[in-house]
Amino acid sequence: MQVPGKFEYERATRVEDAIGLLDRLGEEARLVAGGHSLLPMMKLRLANPEYLIDINDLEGELGYITTEPKKVRIGAMVRHRRLLESDELAAVFPSFRDAEKVIADPVVRNRGTIGGSLCQADPAEDLTTVCEVLDATCVVQGPGGRREIPVSGFEVGPYETALEHNEMLIEIVIPVHSHSSSAYAKVERRTGDWAVAAAGSAVTVEGGEIARAAVGLTAVEPDPSGLASVADYLVGRPPSEETFAQAGALAAQACAPIGDVRGTADYKRHLASELTIRTLRTSVDRVLRSDVEHE
Repeated sequence: MQVPGKFEYERATRVEDAIGLLDRLGEEARLVAGGHSLLPMMKLRLANPEYLIDINDLEGELGYITTEPKKVRIGAMVRHRRLLESDELAAVFPSFRDAEKVIADPVVRNRGTIGGSLCQADPAEDLTTVCEVLDATCVVQGPGGRREIPVSGFEVGPYETALEHNEMLIEIVIPVHSHSSSAYAKVERRTGDWAVAAAGSAVTVEGGEIARAAVGLTAVEPDPSGLASVADYLVGRPPSEETFAQAGALAAQACAPIGDVRGTADYKRHLASELTIRTLRTSVDRVLRSDVEHE
């Protein structure tokens, strides 16, 4: 019987090594890069893997941000600090920089990775919402090759993903749309804390109307179909304060937060509304400003 807190350590030097180890060691093996998600769970006995597979040597293979005309590809080993500091990424998807500014602290941002954040599948995790509103796709690889999973289906429950035990997240692919931008906003009790509530949005503005929209919420138990209704409401309407206010009201109805030490359910619903309004306003302002700069 395994002693709680005890594990065997392996180090992978290539993606194929990591997948081979996952396949051979079975369901009690876990990948670790920054360790800021898994290790705290191990300390609290919420996770007790028999094997830890260190993948830090894969940064050279999976530590890229590639901007192409129609898409952006982000390797799973890109650190939070790089996501924060990348002007190239912020020019296309400024919501990444918005989110990274309020993720944890410099120590965590220096070591933690986007892959680790998404695979943690924490309901209060920020980058999942950012990726969802940007319609991102997760590319995963296992012994049988690669497959693609929409980020909206990557997390199947709290701390649970669609990954098989012998698969790993390789990269995140995000489509690029013209006349579009995004934003993310968060309320936290103290700097670097998990969100009391947060919201993200992405919009496309054409001909004075919202041609495409997506809204996401963090830490407030959002209902995906309800958030889809918010997006449906926005499309075809002018980007006005009246439109934003109604979208915020719909966003508040599309979540079912639980009251806790961070705030009451009503307070969190209020934040969901206000943060939705704020991110929509910011997203539209960024689109219009960008269009002016490129005239």
